[in-house]
Amino acid sequence: MSRKLRFEDLIAWQKARRLVKEIHKVSSKGLFGRDRTLKSQIYRASVSVMSNIAEGFERQGDKEFVQFLAQAKASCGEVRSQLYIAHDLGYMDEKEFMDLRESASEASRVISGLIGYLKNSEYKGSKFT
Repeated sequence: MSRKLRFEDLIAWQKARRLVKEIHKVSSKGLFGRDRTLKSQIYRASVSVMSNIAEGFERQGDKEFVQFLAQAKASCGEVRSQLYIAHDLGYMDEKEFMDLRESASEASRVISGLIGYLKNSEYKGSKFT
């Protein structure tokens, strides 16, 4: 990974951004759109993924960044769990469920890869150079 200057350049953030858009699209229609509690919770969890990546990056320290990435990864798990609820309640069809679950899983995998990279690299963040 070459040194990034902006969080917007991170693939993990880009995937999280896409996840937010997909969650918003699906949760805004039909029965899902009328379930304010679940709609709000899943949307906030997806936004948390994206926001934690950005906030951790802007802290400019590798240890803090890893901590925020771990929170982002946990939020991916929260999104996946809520997708099961939405699917079980009939708020989305099988294809939407599978696509969104895969999108959340993919974001989680990329975040895991970034965590592993930071833990094993000599990069210490611009705060420490």
